[in-house]
Amino acid sequence: MNKNTAAVSKAVKKRRRRNNGIAWLFNAPYLVYSLVFMLLPLGWAFWLSLTDWNLMSPEYNFVKLENFINLFADEKVRAAFWNSLRYLVPIVVLCFALGIGIALLVSRLPEKIKGFAAVMFFIPYLTSGVSTSVMVKYLFSYNSALSIFLREHFNLNVNWLQSKAAFWILVVMIVWKMAGYYALFVLSAIENVSEDVYEAGMLDGCTGIRKLLYITLPMIMPTITSVVVLAAGLSFQIFSEPFLLTGGGPALATTTWQLEIYNASFTRFRAGYGAAMAIANAVQIFIVIQLITWLLNKLNKKFGW
Repeated sequence: MNKNTAAVSKAVKKRRRRNNGIAWLFNAPYLVYSLVFMLLPLGWAFWLSLTDWNLMSPEYNFVKLENFINLFADEKVRAAFWNSLRYLVPIVVLCFALGIGIALLVSRLPEKIKGFAAVMFFIPYLTSGVSTSVMVKYLFSYNSALSIFLREHFNLNVNWLQSKAAFWILVVMIVWKMAGYYALFVLSAIENVSEDVYEAGMLDGCTGIRKLLYITLPMIMPTITSVVVLAAGLSFQIFSEPFLLTGGGPALATTTWQLEIYNASFTRFRAGYGAAMAIANAVQIFIVIQLITWLLNKLNKKFGW
């Protein structure tokens, strides 16, 4: 009996080693990708942030933590830090609200056109940010047809992209582009909620808005968590819209981390300083995302997830 037990245990261990080997084999492409395109660039960026390299010189002067110290006194860095939080709130709230609204709308359509409607809402996500920015700039530039019409007929002399409206124009552009994408996540979650749950709720008088608040949203909380985290991460990665429309103005009101990293590295040729900015950006993203995730996990536990 002991010999049989030992043989079975040996066979189980052998099978586990084989399965582990197969698992590592299938994960190898992702691990290699992560090493080449994530870990190595991260290490390179950290080392570069300790130098004053200008992208052209063959020499790298080691300046220790000077670049990081200079970040605290840089007005543009402070503007990028606070603007990322200013972008965060409206982008997350609007993407969440519109994603829920679009998903609910599409879920109630007939099956024959549901797929078509979902694709139509998804199309803005596939649209190039450059082409969208060009169209918006054509619409809201100072000499556009809209601006001329407002000046001639309503005596409204508005320079949209150099006023406080610029920030909200950028926010609306980003939300328009991303809301349909996030709606597909929510739609998939709503479609997977069992009809039995809704029928049981109807017996208790849970209909209309109560159905949404007490059944639908609690049942899709994991998906909502993903949507909120993705939208929050998006607010720290904005580049093409301010780069093409406002240049970060007026008075740095629309500047972002990505725009300042680009300007520092490729316009002012301070690659080491730009790398330090990138690391500071990554630290802010990590802290904010961890905080949001912690809060959402608390909410998930409240609903039993």
